[in-house]
Amino acid sequence: MPKITIAPVSRIEGHGKISLFTDDAGNIVDARFQVTQIRGFEHFVVGRLFSEMPEITSRICGICPISHQLASAKACDQILAVAIPETAARLRRILNLGQLIQSHALSYFYLSAPDLILGMDHPPDKRNVFGLAESNPQFMRDGIALRQFGQEIIAHLAGRRIHPRWVVPGGVLAPLEATARDHLLHQLPEIKCIAARHLASFRENLDRQGESIAFFANFPSLFFGLSNDTRTLEHYDGSLRIIDANGATLENRPTSEEYTDIIDERNEPWTYLRFPYYKPLGYPHGMYRVGPLTRLNIAAKCGTPMADQALAELKKIDPQPLLSSFFSHHARLIEILYAIEMIEQLLEDTSILDPNVHARAGVNNREGVGIIEAPRGTVIHHYRVNGDGVMEWARLIVATGHNNLAMNRGILQAARHFIAPAQLTEGMCNRIEAVIRTFDPCLSCSTHAVGSMPFIIELIAGDGRVIDRVSR
Repeated sequence: MPKITIAPVSRIEGHGKISLFTDDAGNIVDARFQVTQIRGFEHFVVGRLFSEMPEITSRICGICPISHQLASAKACDQILAVAIPETAARLRRILNLGQLIQSHALSYFYLSAPDLILGMDHPPDKRNVFGLAESNPQFMRDGIALRQFGQEIIAHLAGRRIHPRWVVPGGVLAPLEATARDHLLHQLPEIKCIAARHLASFRENLDRQGESIAFFANFPSLFFGLSNDTRTLEHYDGSLRIIDANGATLENRPTSEEYTDIIDERNEPWTYLRFPYYKPLGYPHGMYRVGPLTRLNIAAKCGTPMADQALAELKKIDPQPLLSSFFSHHARLIEILYAIEMIEQLLEDTSILDPNVHARAGVNNREGVGIIEAPRGTVIHHYRVNGDGVMEWARLIVATGHNNLAMNRGILQAARHFIAPAQLTEGMCNRIEAVIRTFDPCLSCSTHAVGSMPFIIELIAGDGRVIDRVSR
């Protein structure tokens, strides 16, 4: 069967490739997003002390180490069988929101904005953060400021921006200092204005994105994420909610351990990324999505004034769940604004300085499950230990895995619309990559050489002949 290969996919976090399969008539009949590297964390943590897990698993990623650290710590809290101090829980929330701001800013301003601002067909040597900074320096200054603020939140709470050692089983290691709190509160008004300005600009330019909205993973699916009793936007705690494409609730499980009743995984021989699915519908029909758009589809409100107004505007587009993953960009900007407002609320409460932030205990349970909402979606850490607290088994389901079925279906939908196999162009293939970027996949902690990422697409006939080739 003839095949088009895009390898590697650029402007994502990690290494992967896209293969598009055509029939003899040139019609695209299948699409695969293939992850070409293996990590192995679930295996090499076996034999380590469970108390080491938050620090070890944070090394899964250099972009979102906090996400794994928090999910891991919540699993370890269950092994300790403790209720962590309320101040520790709120500090963890602030840390998670700081992580969300810096990661969403990276995704929108650095990885996706070159397509959205400069255009999908803009010359690839300029379609990057440096080309964007050259054409619109204030835009990039704002993106840098938002990301820097998110990283400062992490640094002021946890001691350093990347791979901090502050979150531990039972809470956090040290309370927040008053000087750090005051410093962050002083920055918040300006940061809030930046976030609101770019959200408004994105909303004003939505009319120009009709084709992307229509064909960037725009199809019915289920949506899975954390939710609370009031259906307020949730990132740290809550029940496990699954809704269908019409907004009807299919699942609302109150405890994290119940995820095994509703979620399972399947392996395929052509990728190292697993395929989670909703068990009652089976594989692959139980496809669902996670992430910022899913969270806003599930939520009835955000719980902060400006974000609530922004969410109401988003839901005017369609009162039912929004199905196009293109709106994930919109959702990220709303969540940035929400995170800034929520951090402000949490910091203004003086009890955030309470020094009681760590509950200590030994092994009281042999099993623990920790679930949080990372920037890209739901992250699950599931551990089993022996009586000495030594890890015997681990299962990690990350956001990109949850989205795997939807990403593959999304690139198939986009390829059928945008790709003309008889005459490949770089812009066509960039649109397929852009679909993946709406999911903001995080495949590893790898970095990328901006502007010089190798890019080769070949259309190969059934007899092995190269019919067409595009490179940069």
